[in-house]
Amino acid sequence: MPLLLSEKDVRAVVTMDDLIAAMETALIAFSTGAVAQPVRTVVDAGGRGLLGVMPAYLPVPGALGAKLVTVFRGNTAAGLPTHLATILLLDPASGELVAILDGRYLTEARTAAVSAVSVDLLAHEHAATLAIIGTGVQGRSHLEAITRVRAIREIRVWSPTASSRAGFLRDMQPHTTAAIVDSPSAREAVAGMEIVVLATAAREPVIRSEWIADGTHICAVGACRPDQREMESPLVARARVFVDSRAGATSEAGDLIIPMQEGCFDTSHIQGELGELAAGSTPGRTSPHEITIFKSLGMAVEDVAAAHLAFVKASERGLGRGFVL
Repeated sequence: MPLLLSEKDVRAVVTMDDLIAAMETALIAFSTGAVAQPVRTVVDAGGRGLLGVMPAYLPVPGALGAKLVTVFRGNTAAGLPTHLATILLLDPASGELVAILDGRYLTEARTAAVSAVSVDLLAHEHAATLAIIGTGVQGRSHLEAITRVRAIREIRVWSPTASSRAGFLRDMQPHTTAAIVDSPSAREAVAGMEIVVLATAAREPVIRSEWIADGTHICAVGACRPDQREMESPLVARARVFVDSRAGATSEAGDLIIPMQEGCFDTSHIQGELGELAAGSTPGRTSPHEITIFKSLGMAVEDVAAAHLAFVKASERGLGRGFVL
């Protein structure tokens, strides 16, 4: 009988530490060719939003599934999340339905977990300062994830809305020993910081190259379409750039596609995939003064691996509800 797992069930069994470890394993599997995963299919829902279809198969641990994800920016006015998702797990031996999981939280958390892998591999070993641009669910999840891999002592936060920043400080300060500072501008938030997270809904750059200090590591997770970007071209050209998937990045990442269209660089500017870096087949930071960027788009292999982890742990604890189609 298939299992139905709610967001509450998933939150009860999956920790950020679990996800960080699972995502690193999944990234290595992807970059070493051990999984089957096409570039996601994106459908425009009449201009109101987007539907993404993301299937993947992982022979180890034996997980087959797909995520359906929607992005509807107008949901905020209705009190709904802008990103909603459902993940289907299938039996890789028979194709039978094994589980349906709410994927909203898993998407949020696995995205931050992958960024944490990039921080662990690319940020300075003793990096202790973090700027978060964007105070939505990804900004919050990234605070939780990155403080798992670095001993952060100061966090500066900026978004365009003062009330959103105040809510972030109120909600997140109890979850960290780091001092969280409400910055009056993006420029002041990122100035001199060792790690920068970009988690916005912006279509145009929110940071400039001259604001970013040498040696900074940037996790850029907000812009996911070819015509959207969070970083200006000179910053990307100045940095050592890593991606989750070359195929995905060169077809979907405006942060890379737009500078390439401008003639700033070509695809060789992408130094490698994060999974290659984790596997040791691609060098990471080569100088303490380099700026490194991880441009994240998210991959189906991450969702299926996270869902499989949640399914196994929920089954062990007897959580979820069986149902008949």
